[in-house]
Amino acid sequence: MINAKARAVSGPDSNFYATEIERRDLDTHDVLIEIKYAGICHSDIHTAHGEWGPVHYPLVPGHEIAGIVKAVGTEVSKYQVDDRVGVGCMVDSCGECEHCRNGEEQYCLKGNVGTYAGTDRYGEPTQGGYSTHIVVHEDFVLRIPDNIGLDVAAPLLCAGITTYSPLNHWNANSDKKVAVIGMGGLGHMAVQIAHAMGAEVTVLSQTLNKKEDGLKLGATHYYATNDTATFEKLASSFDLIINTVSANLNLDEYLRLLALDGTIVNVGAPAEPISLRVANLIGHRRSFAGSAIGGIRETQEMLDFCAQHQIEPQIELITADDIDNAYERVLASDVKYRFVIDTSTM
Repeated sequence: MINAKARAVSGPDSNFYATEIERRDLDTHDVLIEIKYAGICHSDIHTAHGEWGPVHYPLVPGHEIAGIVKAVGTEVSKYQVDDRVGVGCMVDSCGECEHCRNGEEQYCLKGNVGTYAGTDRYGEPTQGGYSTHIVVHEDFVLRIPDNIGLDVAAPLLCAGITTYSPLNHWNANSDKKVAVIGMGGLGHMAVQIAHAMGAEVTVLSQTLNKKEDGLKLGATHYYATNDTATFEKLASSFDLIINTVSANLNLDEYLRLLALDGTIVNVGAPAEPISLRVANLIGHRRSFAGSAIGGIRETQEMLDFCAQHQIEPQIELITADDIDNAYERVLASDVKYRFVIDTSTM
């Protein structure tokens, strides 16, 4: 076994504490990664607080992982020592179902194995990236392009792919008008990616506080949703809306912003059920959809796309001692736009 330093919570109301966890010895296709940086995702907070169902504690969150290969199993063919690599939201899947065979492991019919709060193929609970080392099957390791820093690469493994995947699937391009709801960790990535794909991008945020940032990152328009005139002015405007917030919004207001055949895609996941009027779908053949992360193939495609277009998340680097405070600030929307842990401070 390999000992790794980590930060864990012991329950839904626990603060983070320093600990050591065991990583398995390398199997033939395993890669040992020394984690350099780990991003903080809102999903980490939901899971650590037990808001998405029962959790096996103690829990080490973190599924935005960037680091360096330190060792490889005897049959590993994709990576070698000193490679710059990343790990995202999943570390395994059945590999046999239709979705896995098509490179859509995130929709594995038997359920993919989460990087943390999951159960691996050996029957052990998975622990995430708030740690110094992790062991992952080579098929779930990503190559980080040389022109992307490891610190800014980390959030791409969740925030990047979570927004790239629906924009890619619903063909955001120069013929499309795309709106992004929310200008947070996910939203600021969606703006950059949609802009790079050629779409005309509009940000829909509660206030105009981040307007300067939104326009700088690629938005053409920026509107405050706390102004009722926004919904009147933008009626039937958009081909695609990416909803990045986890709040329970008035979906009917946003559905009416879609043009004929337009689609609103939720990537934010509210904890409570949501409701909408079907008439707002029927009237203009609109669609309401959801999207998870991407598969491994698409995630690598996203990393290469971001490298090509010089897309980077805006980050605030923190130490391991700052995690609790960072969680509070995320909940207060007090971050521009992603916290990243320097794991050398573990």
